[in-house]
Amino acid sequence: AALSCRYVLCEVVSEDPRCRQCIEDRAVGLAVRDAVGRVHGDYGLACCSISFTVKYLNAYTGTVLLRCRKDSYRLLCSALPFVRQLESRNQRYPCSLNTLHVGGTIRTCQKFLIQYNRRQLLMLLQNCTNEEERRCIQKSLLSCSLTEEQSQSGDEEDDDGPE
Repeated sequence: AALSCRYVLCEVVSEDPRCRQCIEDRAVGLAVRDAVGRVHGDYGLACCSISFTVKYLNAYTGTVLLRCRKDSYRLLCSALPFVRQLESRNQRYPCSLNTLHVGGTIRTCQKFLIQYNRRQLLMLLQNCTNEEERRCIQKSLLSCSLTEEQSQSGDEEDDDGPE
C-alpha cells in the first residue's frame, strides 16, 4: 500500500501585490522547509521532507496544496505560521501562510476549496455597489463546482479520512 498522506490547503496572504508573481512551487517549498527547520530543527525537517511536495498551486488566488506523510503533518502544520516570506530571483516578499483545511485526499481539499470560495464570493456579493459587479460575482458563484473531468483525475492516494 502507498504511504498514507495528508494534504494541507493554504492560502498565501501578503500586503505586497508583487508577491503574487513569486508564488511558485520552488519558492513555496523552500519557505515551508525553512520554517520547519527553524521550528523543529534537523530532525523535524528530515521527518517532514519525506514525501513532502507542493502538489498544486494557483498564483492568481494564492492557493497552495501541500502533501506530506500522515505521521508528520502536525509537525508541518505547526511550522506554517512561521513562514514569513517568499524568495524569488533574489527578491524577498513578506507574506504568511493561512491554513484552510487538512484532508486525507486531494478530492476532500477540492471540495472544501469550492465551499470556501463560495462563501468568499457570497460575502463579496453582499458588498456589491452596482449591478455589473453583482452579475460578475453571481457568474463566478455558478462556476464554483467540480467538473466530471476533475473528479476522474485518479489522483487519490489514500482515503482513510481525517483522524
